Amino acid sequence: MPRARSGDTKARIQAAALELFAEKGTQQTSLRDIADRLGVTKPALYYHFASRDELVRSLVQPMKEAFDKYVDAQEAAAPVEARELLSSYFDLAYEHRGLIQLAINDLTVLQETGLAQRFVDWRTRLIALIIGDDPPLSEQVRGMVAFGGLSDCAVMFDHVDRSELKQASVDAAYDTLRP
Repeated sequence: MPRARSGDTKARIQAAALELFAEKGTQQTSLRDIADRLGVTKPALYYHFASRDELVRSLVQPMKEAFDKYVDAQEAAAPVEARELLSSYFDLAYEHRGLIQLAINDLTVLQETGLAQRFVDWRTRLIALIIGDDPPLSEQVRGMVAFGGLSDCAVMFDHVDRSELKQASVDAAYDTLRP
């Protein structure tokens, strides 16, 4: 039997950790729980991740990079059409819905990984693209509701057909932006 590559093992650990974190929360999931789920020893986990916090960061980092890249690309492409921006933002949130769900369910993930502030920053930058740099409070709120609502819909309605959900979510977010 061929031996698993290190990257494959790391990905298996991350997948099992994400499942357990979603089920039990990050603070209630030990490295022993993850090792047991995978049928490996705890030292095998330590080979790849020195701690649970490092494992959580390894899960969140690709999402941070994807959102950073997305927001940078949208700013570089400005001006952008609001519906198109909302549509592509939904796709990005949907792609990362497992981690977003984890962060919603376990607020320590938001704080310990810096995601809470990052989401606010990303949304603020995106809002500026469609309603300007210094909009009145009412428009800022509409923007936050629109982008936050898209993320929430991408996560909360996992039993709904993706294209149907996207259409309904983008329509609602777009309507939210109108005064």
